[in-house]
Amino acid sequence: MRHTGAQRERHASVTLEAFGAPPDSVLCVRVTAEAARRFLVARHALAPARSLNGGPDAVLEVFRRLGSVQFDPLAIAGRNHDLVLHARVADYDPAWCDLLYERREVFEAYNKGLSLVPTSEFPWFRGIMSRKPSRTLAENADVAERVLERIRAEGPLSALDFERERGQTTDWFGMPTNAVRAVLEAYTVTGVLGLARRDGNRRYYDLLERLLPADVLARSIPQREQFRHKLLSRYRAHGLLGVGGGGSGIFGGLGPAKPDPRWPEYPGRTALREDLIADGKLVPVEVEGVNGKRFVLEEEAGLLERPPEPPPSVAFLPPFDPLVWDRPLLGSLFEFEYVWELFFPPDKRRWGWYVLPMLFRDRLVGRIEPRIDRAAGQVQVLGLWWEDGFAPRRSEGFVEAMRDALRAYLHFGGAIRLEWGPHLAMERRLFLPRP
Repeated sequence: MRHTGAQRERHASVTLEAFGAPPDSVLCVRVTAEAARRFLVARHALAPARSLNGGPDAVLEVFRRLGSVQFDPLAIAGRNHDLVLHARVADYDPAWCDLLYERREVFEAYNKGLSLVPTSEFPWFRGIMSRKPSRTLAENADVAERVLERIRAEGPLSALDFERERGQTTDWFGMPTNAVRAVLEAYTVTGVLGLARRDGNRRYYDLLERLLPADVLARSIPQREQFRHKLLSRYRAHGLLGVGGGGSGIFGGLGPAKPDPRWPEYPGRTALREDLIADGKLVPVEVEGVNGKRFVLEEEAGLLERPPEPPPSVAFLPPFDPLVWDRPLLGSLFEFEYVWELFFPPDKRRWGWYVLPMLFRDRLVGRIEPRIDRAAGQVQVLGLWWEDGFAPRRSEGFVEAMRDALRAYLHFGGAIRLEWGPHLAMERRLFLPRP
């Protein structure tokens, strides 16, 4: 294949070679580290940040691009899915995603943890590899029957609408689980119930048949195709994953890499990935300075070959943003060590409890620890940490980009004031958002 001038650029060079056997059957793309970084921020709609316009339609565009967005109820700095959307959608309002959920245009399903997915894709997210939900229902059969009967008769109910029942298992803290809560979650995983709505962190469940369109529920997808789709969805969400996922649960819920006699009809992740490569859905990639093969979506290979130079903008990324899923890749490609210290004792933390990496252009340049106090109408900045060698004042375009990011975050948090920790007086003067 003849290389164009753009492919021979020093910072975005691309070469092609045969990958695997038989010879010439699959092409492997080789790119520089800078090209890979630029590609990732562009395909994540972060070059520039908050670049998608259109309100709820822009939110749907993020779901179309990423396939799913991971949910986490912690709202200290904003819920994870809201922060993912805030980083990409102009003037994002959390009510937009809530509206899409009420319209059943997005729905909760399990895909690398609890995630929001387009409702049209729900048939591909029914299959699970775990036997735990079925075991939970069998071990608590009486409770399960009573719960289902009441929801069928009364409509959406939460765990608090039932008397607590002691379960046979224990939680993280060694306390007996609430069998009602365990049954509700098991019914959800197995596709009997779905989440009707949330009231804060209180979840209301209803029969799935009353929540999703009949044509969606009627569609039956073979198990192998379900898991093939879900595996591809992980590559779609991140953009440049490898084989192993860096030990961070990226491929969790997709079963073992190799065939396992416990699931005789499941060929394993390796075989499914090889199918996707052979079908041209995934293109192998070698990235300068990164160990092992990476894979890019077929339709994004052109962007990888010609990634644009990112303009100056700053985005605050949450812990489960797909761009930061692969922590080893952050180290080798971005030279950034990301450790989520939520579960660390205070004296073991180097940074803070809920800290967001800061993306500037195509580099991760620091961390911010914000808190949203909606009752007081303010955002508190508890900490700021810069990467070694990064000087905010000397980085062209950064100061104004940071001010813009803080203005957008105030709007996102429904706040009118920005309060800085007493040790951040210099940063307060430098980054105080201008009207």
